[in-house]
Amino acid sequence: MNQAPFPARLHVLLAREAPYGVVIRRGPTRHTRFIGWNRADDTFEPTQWLRGRVYGRRSDISPDGKYLIYFALNGKWKGEALGSWTAISRSPWMKAIALYAKGNCWHGGGLFLDNRTYWLNDGYGHQVLLQSEAVVRDEEYEPEEDYGGEDLDVYYVRLQRDGWQFKCNADNCKKAIFEKALPQGWILRKLAHADTYYLPGKGCYWDEHQLIRSDQKVFDHPDWEWAELDGRRLVWTTQGRLWACSIISATELGPEKQLYDFNDMQFEPIKAPY
Repeated sequence: MNQAPFPARLHVLLAREAPYGVVIRRGPTRHTRFIGWNRADDTFEPTQWLRGRVYGRRSDISPDGKYLIYFALNGKWKGEALGSWTAISRSPWMKAIALYAKGNCWHGGGLFLDNRTYWLNDGYGHQVLLQSEAVVRDEEYEPEEDYGGEDLDVYYVRLQRDGWQFKCNADNCKKAIFEKALPQGWILRKLAHADTYYLPGKGCYWDEHQLIRSDQKVFDHPDWEWAELDGRRLVWTTQGRLWACSIISATELGPEKQLYDFNDMQFEPIKAPY
């Protein structure tokens, strides 16, 4: 019996100062697509594909939503980009305006410090292939905390920058707990897993979530792979789809609304408009 294909895996980057975001869609394993999300009217702009992987947890979007920094892998180790690289692009596209060859999967990616300044997660070094006057690397900045040489160096720092409280580690650092306060006394809890043992369809880094009502009743959502507060509404992804609901009161959420289904997409070559 043939196994049903796994739903698209989704990670989302939300701009902090603009109603905009980018969905990083992965699936099959070595196919990744960027989709722009206008959060003001919930319209979507599917853009470029990569025959490779983009590490969403090592990626970031500028506060104004105009630029992306991301870490990618295609495994072509003899190619110009050495098989893996960090790129900066014009959101929501992949085409690099700044490009750093990496050649391995340690570190890579980075964070935006403001709309035009970024930190490059440069452990084990990058090779400069392309630079741009539109964005500037801050070579002095270093995060206060070091979470190892892979996704967590960027991801945990980004979460805390964006208002998540790092509550504690559990299970010998194989699961970290973050919480974010929501309107009306609700709390969104993120259980961030980091383990070489993982469930089918997930990687060694994956998240699940809980909602905690104002009366401390806990609602488990192990199928939410990403979740965040967007203004006064809750948004999340599950089974290759993006959902939203309003927060009505201390004990009541609004009806769930599907914003987009990202599953039915197939690779096609698309050029960036720049």
